[in-house]
Parts: sequence; C-alpha cells; structure tokens
Amino acid sequence: MNFSFKEIVTASMVLFAVIDIVGSIPIIISLRNKVGHVQSEKASIVAACIMVAFLFVGERILNLIGIDVNSFAVAGAFILFFLAIEMILGITLYKDDEPETASIVPIAFPLIAGAGTLTSILALRAEYHVENIVVAIVVNIIFVYIVLKSSGKIERVLGKNGLSVIRKVFGVILLAIAVKLFAANINQLLSQ
Repeated sequence: MNFSFKEIVTASMVLFAVIDIVGSIPIIISLRNKVGHVQSEKASIVAACIMVAFLFVGERILNLIGIDVNSFAVAGAFILFFLAIEMILGITLYKDDEPETASIVPIAFPLIAGAGTLTSILALRAEYHVENIVVAIVVNIIFVYIVLKSSGKIERVLGKNGLSVIRKVFGVILLAIAVKLFAANINQLLSQ
C-alpha cells in the first residue's frame, strides 16, 4: 500500500474542482423545485461506483482502442484547462441540456461523474497511486452527499457572491493543476 497524504489531498482537490458540486447548487435547487426530491444517497453511491469502476477499467478500455494513459492525461489536461477557464471567467463553453428529472441519471451522471471527472480520474492515475485516488473519490463523494442533502441551506448561507468566489478560487487551482498535468505527461509523450 502506497498511501500518501499529499497525493490524497491533491487528487481530492482536483476532483473537487472538476466535480464542482458547490457550483452546481443552482442546478440541484432548480431540479429539486421541478420534481420535489433529489435522491442524494442513490446519486452519491452510483457516482462513486462509476468513478471507481472507471479508475480500474478505464485504462483497459483505452488500450482496447489504442490510446496510452499519457495521451489521455494530456487530453485530460486540456479539458481541465477549459473547465478552469469557464469557472474563472464565468463563461459557458459547453452546456448540456438541463435534465428533466432528479433521478440518478442527471445527478450521478453526468453532473457528478461526468466526462471531466472521468478524464481527470484517468489523468490522475497516470501520476498517482490507485489507493490514494480511491480515498480522494470517497472523500469527494462524502462531500457531494452532504452538499446534495443541504443544498438549500448552503445557497442561503453563501449567497450568489459566495458561490461565485468559491468557484473562481477552485478555477485557479484547477488551472494550475491542468498546467502541471500537461507538463508532466507531454515530456513522457515526446520522449517516446
């Protein structure tokens, strides 16, 4: 076992910034208003299962289609970069249609375990030990569950400005992580 507190914290921060559950509170609240109830437990468990499964079989899927982890990590760095730009500048480069129901599908996937999250998990796998990433996923899922359960209270306490500040701060952190991920993996790609 290669548990590393530093790796767990870094991976947790990356996933926290990519999942952006705090920034998704307005979407969660509008879903709750539309359908009356958000299934927090189910959404959290399903998202965790998707993320852990992708951590273990994602690389095999890539090998099946002939892509190495370093190439995927560089592609992931670009996705993280654009997600960070969206968070910092408050613009929308890509927007899914708003989901119709608050079941597992719109919240667990793609809101929590979406393309950005799955890409980040594989990109992290290129740099960190698997057990540290699993701990980071669990930490984030616990936080996601708490946010889903108390989204109304959080919105009232932080207000729109508070949510905006948190989003921008994590955008800057995500941007720095994207640059680091790109630099670490591009060297390995170029030396092949």
